Amino acid sequence: MGIAFYPEDGLDQDTLIKNADTAMYRAKESGKNTYRVFTPAMNKRVTGWLAVENNLRKALDRGEFFLHYQPKVDLITGAIVGVEALIRWRRGDGEIINPADFIPMAEDTGLIVEIGDWVFAQACVDLSEILGKGYGIKMSVNLSPRQFRQEDLLGKIRATLAAAGIGPEGLIFEITEGSVMENEQKAIVLLGALRGMGAEISIDDFGTGYSSLYYLKQLPIGELKIDRRFVRDIAGHGDNVAIVTAIIAMAKSLGMRVVAEGVETGEQLHFLRRHGCDEMQGFLFSKPVAKEVLLEMLDCGAQLDLAAYDNSPQQPLPFAVRAEGEVTCA
Repeated sequence: MGIAFYPEDGLDQDTLIKNADTAMYRAKESGKNTYRVFTPAMNKRVTGWLAVENNLRKALDRGEFFLHYQPKVDLITGAIVGVEALIRWRRGDGEIINPADFIPMAEDTGLIVEIGDWVFAQACVDLSEILGKGYGIKMSVNLSPRQFRQEDLLGKIRATLAAAGIGPEGLIFEITEGSVMENEQKAIVLLGALRGMGAEISIDDFGTGYSSLYYLKQLPIGELKIDRRFVRDIAGHGDNVAIVTAIIAMAKSLGMRVVAEGVETGEQLHFLRRHGCDEMQGFLFSKPVAKEVLLEMLDCGAQLDLAAYDNSPQQPLPFAVRAEGEVTCA
């Protein structure tokens, strides 16, 4: 809710409504179930917000979105076993917009459904090419809460797969805890249908929401992803150590695979391997890269030397990808 007062914030109906609307946008930025009272300083901020929203609506038509892929590395072999598809936005002026600056807006305005459809279609096309070259990796694609609520979601997925000429076996759908908890019974049915098609299900950023462990065990989940906020401080933060080890132990007891996000140091890798984490993704191995760079990495067998990290966790080893287009296979 946005609030504006007469006469301080306007002497006529149109001005009052415009300023109340401005305050409402500010409230939306702060989350649900809240309100904001208009202040003159809000005008500049909301004007910028509306400009981004306007450009976001045109970005699909202009072909300004593209995908990068971040490798997922097996913590037993050090090899690439999957990738996560991540959207990027390059505006007409060449500026790259951080996903954190436009995904929440896309979710709030409903544009995330159309954008998500594009992401899934492009990811399937790219996966078809990767599989065609003989690489049996898995492709992880995020489903936003709005996408997850679509009544025709299964039909869209089937049509997209048919258009790309691939089956669902190479896909992992990543959903948030919040998406599941909005309607647990519906989630059980929908995720069961996706799993029945042959796709896998992953819970993204596990531990940051409000999961029901009862429903967690009812869902056909094959993978839990540990949020980077927990991974970041595991080398020296007792609480995070307890959380990460508990997540791994729980997942293992339920027969789920565990993936750690945001792994950037040898110490983090050493800890995760020692406690039985299955896979990792993060800058320690590679930033998200273009499809062409990913194919180079797969062609030359890029992988981590896990034994070196076990012997010396603080030893700095080269990234598999030092920079865009420059691949180092080790």
